[in-house]
Order: sequence, then C-alpha cells, then structure tokens
Amino acid sequence: MIKNSAAAAAFITGSAKRLGRQTAITLHSAGYNVIIHCNVSRQAADDLAQQLNAQRANSAAVLQADLLDEHRWASLADEAVNCFGRLDLLVNNASSFFPTPLGQATVHQWQDLFGSNVKAPYFLSQALAPHLAKQQGAIINMVDIHADKPLSGHSLYCMAKAALLMMTKSLALELAPTIRVNGIAPGAILWPPEQSVQLNEQDKAAIMRQIPLKQLGSPEDIANTVLFLARSPYITGQILAVDGGRSLSSTSKA
Repeated sequence: MIKNSAAAAAFITGSAKRLGRQTAITLHSAGYNVIIHCNVSRQAADDLAQQLNAQRANSAAVLQADLLDEHRWASLADEAVNCFGRLDLLVNNASSFFPTPLGQATVHQWQDLFGSNVKAPYFLSQALAPHLAKQQGAIINMVDIHADKPLSGHSLYCMAKAALLMMTKSLALELAPTIRVNGIAPGAILWPPEQSVQLNEQDKAAIMRQIPLKQLGSPEDIANTVLFLARSPYITGQILAVDGGRSLSSTSKA
C-alpha cells in the first residue's frame, strides 16, 4: 500500500529496538517515512510505528523477516518499496553479536554472524539498488570499530564487520554516481544485551579506560550521524567512527 509517496522513505533493518529504533525516530523527525524492520521483536516494532503514525499519519510501516532466510530477501525488498512507492535510504543496521572463542566456534555461529552482518546487507543492497538509484539515494552500513581492531574472543564477528567495511567501499565505487554508500563504526554506545555478552563492572571499567572522552555514546549520536550522511551528497565510500576516540586506543581485550 502506497502512503505519503512524496516524502523520502528510509528502510532501517533491525529497527524495533536500541540503535535502530532511535535511527527510525530521528529520520522520521527529519521528515522521512520510515520502514521499521524486525525479526522477533514485532510488538516493539508495532508500538514504534503506532507512536510515529500518531505524530504523522501513514508515515511508518513495519516489515517482519528473518534476515538469515535467504529466500526472504527478494520479497522483503519488494515489500519495502511498496510501503511508500519509493526508497531513498537503506540503513543496514541489523546485526548479531556474541563471542566465538577459537576452539568453541560453530558453523551455525559463522552463518549467523556473516549472514546478518554481511550476506543480508549485500543482497538487500543488490535488490534495492535500482529503486535507490531512481531517487539518487544512499546506503548506510552499520560497521564497527572492531572491523579494524579486533575484539578478543570475537573473531567471527570482527571478520564479518571487516567484510562489511570492504563491501561499503566496494559498493561506493560500483554504485556511483547514482547511489552513495557509507558506513558508521560505533564504539561503546549501549552495553550489549546480557543474553549476548555478559560484562561485569570490571569489564565495563576497562572499556571506559579505552575511551578518550571517558563516556559512553548515545543512540542519538549514531542516529544523528545516519541523518548527516543521508544529507551529505558529496560523501561516499567513507567509514565514520562514532566512538569517543576509542579507535585511537590499542587492541581491545574487554
């Protein structure tokens, strides 16, 4: 169903909660129609869409899909375009994150981390590129500072994010001049959910010591950077670290 087709439309994967949620809110406040994607967090996604539609009627839609299901990518891309009849911005935000110490890693974990962080973003970008090109649109990938500096015990995650970093630069060349492609490398913004990584107070203190600005970032810091890159027509192929200077520190062990 096409709604508010005159407004620019943004599709944000993994946007029911955390950084993706704030990105959807920020883009919506800037005038975008937003397509909120979720996998298992349907209630949170519906609640967010209801909140945004109360502010501006027919300006938010929800799509549910498991991004590890490769048979879903083509239909998900079609559904995203059909929400508002156009697509101006793709934010590849959805990501799995958990430790995979060498000797304990499994093929399933490899498929999960590479599937969510590289494979799905690539094939969604491929499917949506013709529609983004019509609008001189943009793709923004959520990379990580650990794409460049490894995080101990998380080799598969770091490898996947490193691949996403190179995908960002490669597609920036391949899709120019009609589509800009950039990435954001967040540092410590929110502590990971306890079900994925358990950090004690000592771990958190060690991370804080690595941050020159001595504070966590906020979801708004990331969302505002997404909006900045979406509005910057002469920036492409760049990875912007939003990390309080943490990437200036040595290899992370916490």
